[in-house]
Amino acid sequence: MSGLPIPGLGAGSPVVWGVLNVTPDSFSDGGRFDTLDRALEQARLMSDQGADVIDVGGESTRPGAQRITPEEEKDRVLPVIEALSGQGITVSIDTMRAEVASAAVDAGASLVNDVSGGRADADMHAAVGQLGVPYVIMHWRGHSDRMNELAIYDDPVRQVCEEIEEQVDSAVRAGIERNHIVIDPGIGFAKDAGHNWAVLRAIKSVNSLGLPVLVGASRKRFLGSLLADVDGQPRDSDGRDVATAVLSGLLADSVWGLRVHDVGSTVDALKVARAMNESGEVK
Repeated sequence: MSGLPIPGLGAGSPVVWGVLNVTPDSFSDGGRFDTLDRALEQARLMSDQGADVIDVGGESTRPGAQRITPEEEKDRVLPVIEALSGQGITVSIDTMRAEVASAAVDAGASLVNDVSGGRADADMHAAVGQLGVPYVIMHWRGHSDRMNELAIYDDPVRQVCEEIEEQVDSAVRAGIERNHIVIDPGIGFAKDAGHNWAVLRAIKSVNSLGLPVLVGASRKRFLGSLLADVDGQPRDSDGRDVATAVLSGLLADSVWGLRVHDVGSTVDALKVARAMNESGEVK
């Protein structure tokens, strides 16, 4: 759970990443923050609640989502990043495109969060290496329109770790410093519920790769399935925040960062987890 070369980021673990989707079609909050004013209001709220990073994304990666053009993606994210970074807020750009990553860093983003880990854009690793910013490599097997058919594993924990390690090696060869890399096991991406739980239960195996680990399980479908009603209907995304916060508390000692939609409930859960793990009487 080591830190990254950004002052203050990683000084207290886990680092909390607030999700800001400036999209009309994301699985949880699509359309809620797709104007500049609403996006900035939500970002300031999450920052006030304790988010260390605001992760700005302009392209939905929900199952079945269709890709947009790089121009449309930049139009969505760059004004938000410029405004937030101008207010002194640490911003990450959530993108699979080198072109968008470069423009976002120029606009003030401090990190690049690539859910494809460099597999979606052959230029990404070289671009990030030149940018010199921290880079999140997520486990990913394919785009949203086919990720479900790729959820086939003999040993999900071993294979996820091996496939992440392949991308880490590729990134380092392209010029990204190893101490700039964060890894993400990709909960919900080309994984069914059983795969997700197996990876989460074995998070120490992901940690064994020796890099900071970011987990983004917030409001994911496997939590909705776990919380299904008596008729078997999954809980809707807005009703998954308590489960997300519980999971955040359980992972508090095992990960470097947590990427969540409801920052307040996760910050509360982390406070409880810290209090339970402190020696001596809790006051």
